[in-house]
Parts: sequence; structure tokens; C-alpha cells
Amino acid sequence: MDVHDKLDELSTLVEGARAMPMSASCVVNRAQVLDLLDEIRGLLPNALAHADDVLADRDDILAVARRDADRIIEQARTEAGELVSEHEIYRAALSESDLMRSEVAEQSRRMRQETDDYVDAKLANFEVALHKTLGAVQKGREKIRGRYAADELGAEEHEEPLPY
Repeated sequence: MDVHDKLDELSTLVEGARAMPMSASCVVNRAQVLDLLDEIRGLLPNALAHADDVLADRDDILAVARRDADRIIEQARTEAGELVSEHEIYRAALSESDLMRSEVAEQSRRMRQETDDYVDAKLANFEVALHKTLGAVQKGREKIRGRYAADELGAEEHEEPLPY
């Protein structure tokens, strides 16, 4: 039995006691009441010790809970800091990649222009060489035609009529 059971028993004893006429008083058995009170006193140290243990445990549990809460909060702050840091790193990487992309595009455009200029210069030189070669070919052909024509004229002048 515990203190509450004994207090309930005492209450039942008082409630069941004979009432005094014209009064709020009642007649109770003194010995029974004193016995119950002694039993309650005997149980109280155990109940108080138990209550002290519960309170001590409560303080320990609260201390552990506070430490856990502090650890969780610190962990959350650390993770939040890491997330912010990762976000900043991500943003910096994006910015750097955009800068690199535009530099590469500009370099590519410049190299393409230089390549086009180089090829155009080579083609212009080739065109000049082709014109010179074509001119030389035309002169050579004209010379050959001129010789052929001169040979034909010379042959007609030097030809003896054939006797028939």
C-alpha cells in the first residue's frame, strides 16, 4: 500500500463516522485514526524518498535533455553554416563558369577570325600564283600559236610549187 491508499482509507473512516446532531462534527474511533496516521507517517519517508528520487531523476533528465538540445542546436547551426557555405561556393562556381564561358567564347571568336584571315591570305596568295601561272600558260600558248602560224607562213613562202 502507498500513502494515497492510506489517505483514502482515512477519508472513508471519517465519511462513515457517526454525525453529531445539529453539528458538523462527527465521532470517529480515535485508535483507528491514530493507527492510520502512524501508517501514513511510516509510508511518508518512503514516498518522500521516492519523490526525491523522481525529482533528482527529473533534474538529471532535464540536464541530459538540455545538453541534447544544445548539441542539436549547435549541429543545426553548423549544418546551416555548411549549407550557406556550399551555396556560396555554388554561386561562386557559377559566376566563375560564366566568366570562363565568355572568355572561351571570345577566345574562340578571335581564333576563328585569325584562322579565317590566315586562310584568306593564303587563298589570295594562291589566287595571285594562279593568275601568274594562267598568264604564263596563256603566253606560252600564244607563243606556240605564234610559232605555228609563223612556221606556216614561212613554209608557204619557201614552198616550191610541185610539178604536176
